[in-house]
Amino acid sequence: MNPKANAAFDSHEEVVYFGDEALGFAGIIAIHSTALGPAGGGCRIWRYARDEDALTDALRLSRGMTYKNAMAELPMGGGKGVVYKMGADRGACMEKFGEAVEALGGRYITAEDVGATVADMRAIARRASYVAGIPKEGGRAGGDPSPWTSLGAHLSIKALLGGSVQGRTIAVQGTGAVGFGLCKLLKEEGAKLIVADVNAANLARATALGAEISPVESIHTIAADVFSPNALGAGLNARTIPELGAPIVCGAANNQLETEEDGARLLARGIVYAPDYVVNAGGIINVSAEYLGESSEAVEARVRAIPARVLAVLEAAKRDGVAPHQAADRMVRERIAAARGDKA
Repeated sequence: MNPKANAAFDSHEEVVYFGDEALGFAGIIAIHSTALGPAGGGCRIWRYARDEDALTDALRLSRGMTYKNAMAELPMGGGKGVVYKMGADRGACMEKFGEAVEALGGRYITAEDVGATVADMRAIARRASYVAGIPKEGGRAGGDPSPWTSLGAHLSIKALLGGSVQGRTIAVQGTGAVGFGLCKLLKEEGAKLIVADVNAANLARATALGAEISPVESIHTIAADVFSPNALGAGLNARTIPELGAPIVCGAANNQLETEEDGARLLARGIVYAPDYVVNAGGIINVSAEYLGESSEAVEARVRAIPARVLAVLEAAKRDGVAPHQAADRMVRERIAAARGDKA
């Protein structure tokens, strides 16, 4: 797989392939940028239809992490690990991933992402120093970052609804770790939930909260106050955008727009889109704080600042007459360019 031949390649600094045939294990680490600091981004564990699809995901997700970290004003660049073949001995496989991380000498900091657990991070840590997402004691930041991602998404939805979700209908696509955490927070504050997920166990947890179930293929069409994507990316596209049943899209999934043009499609429909990497920064804020040895109080303060950033991006987009994702990208590129200028 040649990363430079992939349409998702965006001047990435480094792409590393690793694996162990005997273990039945293979993966990719993509480093997009270290202009602002070491490349921070989680390890995604997923089965893809083609190996090339795993590369595309690693390239897109690592670029997204550069933008997410810059927007959150963190001292980190963007990277991502993708494990696309996992053997029977999961612990040994994750140790191999740890060896690949360690070999990068601190240019990439890993943590949990879709499919990965705290136990996986502990296995990585047996071979690597550059890993977060492991519980700490004494008020220090650390552990599973997904609750912080959920909180950031919840606070953003509240802000977009004028400060309250009481009595509002939220259509939640994906009830995994982040999506379920979001559902709990929304339910606690009186929201009505309609959810969809391909995983029956995830759905069972959500229905125990009183959520209604929608078919996966039509959750985006539900007449709701907010549609919240919290599954895999590219769900907002030329097919789904004309079918959206909510006037606001705000969720924690990465790379929600399938193409750049999809942001313009949302704008043309009058749908308010909160750019994903602004909304879902809570997890990487926790990872950054853990790596830097900061407190959980510092994490909470930064996560609670996310809604103000979301509103600032939307205001800039309205002022400049552009789609929200374009306004966010512009803000990020300016920060990265300034950092590169400082280093020059």
